Amino acid sequence: MEKDLRVLVGDKLILTWQCALVARTADQWYPGVHQEQCSQQAQGGGPPLLFGPSGGASSIWPRLECCRSHFDRIHHGLQGVCAVPQRSYADQVDADVTVIGSGPGGYVAAIKAAQLGFKTVCVEKNATLGGTCLNVGCIPSKALLNNSHLYHLAHGKDFANRGIEITGLRLNLEKMMEQKSSAVKALTGGIAHLFKQNKVVHVSGFGKITGKNQVTATKEDGSTQVINTKNILIATGSEVAPFPGITIDEDNIVSSTGALSLKKVPEKMVVIGAGVIGVELGSVWQRLGADVTAVEFMGHVGGMGIDMEISKNFQRILQKQGFKFKLNTKVTGATKRPDGKIDVAVEAAAGGNAEVITCDVLLVCIGRRPFTKNLGLEEIGIELDKRGRIPVNNRFQTKIPNIYAIGDVVAGPMLAHKAEDEGILCVEGMAGGAVHIDYNCVPSVIYTHPEVAWVGKSEEQLKEEGVEYKIGKFPFAANSRAKTNADTDGMVKILSHKSTDRMLGAHILGSGAGEMVNEAALAMEYGASCEDVARVCHAHPTVSEAFREANLAASFGKAINF
Repeated sequence: MEKDLRVLVGDKLILTWQCALVARTADQWYPGVHQEQCSQQAQGGGPPLLFGPSGGASSIWPRLECCRSHFDRIHHGLQGVCAVPQRSYADQVDADVTVIGSGPGGYVAAIKAAQLGFKTVCVEKNATLGGTCLNVGCIPSKALLNNSHLYHLAHGKDFANRGIEITGLRLNLEKMMEQKSSAVKALTGGIAHLFKQNKVVHVSGFGKITGKNQVTATKEDGSTQVINTKNILIATGSEVAPFPGITIDEDNIVSSTGALSLKKVPEKMVVIGAGVIGVELGSVWQRLGADVTAVEFMGHVGGMGIDMEISKNFQRILQKQGFKFKLNTKVTGATKRPDGKIDVAVEAAAGGNAEVITCDVLLVCIGRRPFTKNLGLEEIGIELDKRGRIPVNNRFQTKIPNIYAIGDVVAGPMLAHKAEDEGILCVEGMAGGAVHIDYNCVPSVIYTHPEVAWVGKSEEQLKEEGVEYKIGKFPFAANSRAKTNADTDGMVKILSHKSTDRMLGAHILGSGAGEMVNEAALAMEYGASCEDVARVCHAHPTVSEAFREANLAASFGKAINF
């Protein structure tokens, strides 16, 4: 079939190349219809009309019902995303959908929109596509986390304990940074290829909404390009939240961006914040040889949402590796000394005696804030909430129905995969599809070693909500694959409803937790009980058997191998 074959049903254009069953059946009924060679005799009168690539009517199907009867056999979830409002090819618009931002939410939304038949434009202010995640966030940090872990294994006693003896080991930080940059370049270049493959138009420049149906992209040379569009999707992401009184120079007072490109390993580093970003980047430089201390206002590590039992065990493991923490402590200021070092003033969060910690590099990791400045929101009447986010409804529409927003600029966790899901659902909604996302089933991961991952409710949240629950635990020390890997730190903790056995939360501390948590997310998305998971055969020996064992413990009160 021709890729852009369309069937007009009522006032909807059905993209039959998206619905393989309809397209395949249509070709069986009228072989060659896509070649515009089918008989044009009306048999039973009226629509639907079949359009070829040129947009002209090429045949008349016998009856509307014959299309609908086959279309109705398709899973209901596909029907909405295979239909877009009928569009005249004479419309004086440049795009059906214009996406501002090409991060994980923006670029995925742009590609999905194009796949659904929308004429799509993506405006990006940076020189490369991919946003914060691909350029200065998720991707480069994971490269450094992985490589620093390998160095830590080789440099410490781990390799020697495995019978691997190394002499003359040294760190080539420049080469490590090159590998990181190579991964980033490959992935950002991959997005450009996907845009071309899916016919998404990439416009370089700072995108600003200059009308309810208009986006203006301002390029580096000051020139502008105006895009007239039916729908606008804001996916501009977030930026580093500044710390009052401390100026980031990305030299020795750095944000997460600067921490990914240090020229040498600092002797001493202080990290403000022991949340996800703080412990990840702090652990990178601690593994590479720095003396790292994280100062955290709250009384635990790992940020919001983490289960407290998991957090305490996580902190203990990191401290065993050499990572230092000052919890329930606040930073009151930082001063650069003439010798280039930095004096960081701290005191107890509740107030108390002040103390000064001296370091070579100060890393500020107190979180991120939505990037919404100079987008033209105020001019068109879109107001932000108290946290600087754009209010949207359950279809991601702002107060102006054809202007949408997703990702870090709206409520919810600032996670790349959350933005991706929202981007896909948002454009499916534009096409008339159902829009549903269960934020309780969005997983979170800390990519240290060991990793921490969770999805659903923590034990503290269930207590606060008054939900009766059961607990199932299984330590990796009792898992055969973890034993053979000599990597037994951590545990799996499962929370289930006391009366229904439905899985309410999964919390994993251990190697590969970020992969394992997806099984939990799938189970929770489909409302599985812990018994359902426990009765699924898991390959042996695998680390994921610990997940099954924890579900056995939650459902039946006892695991097999512990």
